[in-house]
Amino acid sequence: MKIALLSEKYTPDIGGLAISAGRLGDLLASAGYDVRLFAPTPSPSLMAGSSLPPSIKQTQRSGGVSVMRFGAHKRVDDTLVDWFELILEEHKRGPFDAIHAYFLPMAGFVGAYVGKYLGVPSVVSIRGNDIERAAFDPSKFSHVMYALQHASAVTTNASILAKKAKVFIDREIHVIPNGIDTERFKPMERKDALAEAIGLNERKKKEERNLESGTLRLRSEQAWNVVGFVGELREKKGMTALLKGFEQAAKKQTVSLLIVGEVREGEDKKTFDEFRASNPQLSITVTGQVSHNDLPAYFSLMDVFVHPSLRDGMPNALLEAMACEIPVITTPVGGALDVIQDGKNGIFVNVNDPDMLAGKILELQRDPDQRATLGRRARESILERFTPEKELEANLSVYRSLGLRT
Repeated sequence: MKIALLSEKYTPDIGGLAISAGRLGDLLASAGYDVRLFAPTPSPSLMAGSSLPPSIKQTQRSGGVSVMRFGAHKRVDDTLVDWFELILEEHKRGPFDAIHAYFLPMAGFVGAYVGKYLGVPSVVSIRGNDIERAAFDPSKFSHVMYALQHASAVTTNASILAKKAKVFIDREIHVIPNGIDTERFKPMERKDALAEAIGLNERKKKEERNLESGTLRLRSEQAWNVVGFVGELREKKGMTALLKGFEQAAKKQTVSLLIVGEVREGEDKKTFDEFRASNPQLSITVTGQVSHNDLPAYFSLMDVFVHPSLRDGMPNALLEAMACEIPVITTPVGGALDVIQDGKNGIFVNVNDPDMLAGKILELQRDPDQRATLGRRARESILERFTPEKELEANLSVYRSLGLRT
């Protein structure tokens, strides 16, 4: 079976969408399917780095997946036209048996449209912001609705997202949770994790060496009270609650904040820098972008993982922390509602409630037995319900429901 996989982001792009699309591509390829991934890169005028000029194509291999990146235009409609025509061109060279698109407004719209045009089954996958925010954007709403109405099948990774989508259209929506590689994401001894993190840091470019002093500072604090966050820190991820909650906790106990990733540029970065400048006494380390393969070492430096999102899909970082046996504190939004049993395998705090967050951080920091129990149960939950094998089989089941032979 030959599958065209469409995603608005793909590794090495930042974010959960890129990670999830990459994981699905690798799972399908490892199962023996011919996977062709199509994804735009930002226009050079919008973002420097690994971008391509508009309409320029570049093909490479990523594991077993053939990846075609193409340069995006400033105008979204021009990018969508290129995407549509690119898939038609590749279909002529070797027909696709299925189209699978991640994220509704762009990839989902193109996937559903090209599937209808070619008479090929299409699957669109809701991932979070496409229902949480894009549905409220008049410029994207029609694309969201077209994808939901005309795709052969619709999937999502969280029950609450399926419920929201059904408000727009009454149809079956398959819930397929993210799967986590528990051989990669597993507990590590703290000293081994620290040694690996320092080694990884030393390989960074000189201008990126902002982790080393922070990591050594963490090592020098014998209390080892490290609160961690993984991902691109921004307001949607609960940045304000995280910073204020951490500040309150640090007034009562020696605590360090380890942010594995970057702070989003713009207003979020400005707010973060102002907070840091106003609180020079606080121990805060920002690593900068870290390879997904290197994350287990950083997770294992944490006593507590905090993910206080305002809204979310199924956050990979939450599942990965749980797989590493790190006790988690999160908010009851998005896919966390499918994952966390409050007080059993993790802890819920109210959205935008830094007081409650600080209290739970201190509670866990003072109770190593509770941390150990929550961490152990967290990993058991991942092993039982959130594995790559289950994610692959659930997607193949959807394909089979469309008459495809898997």
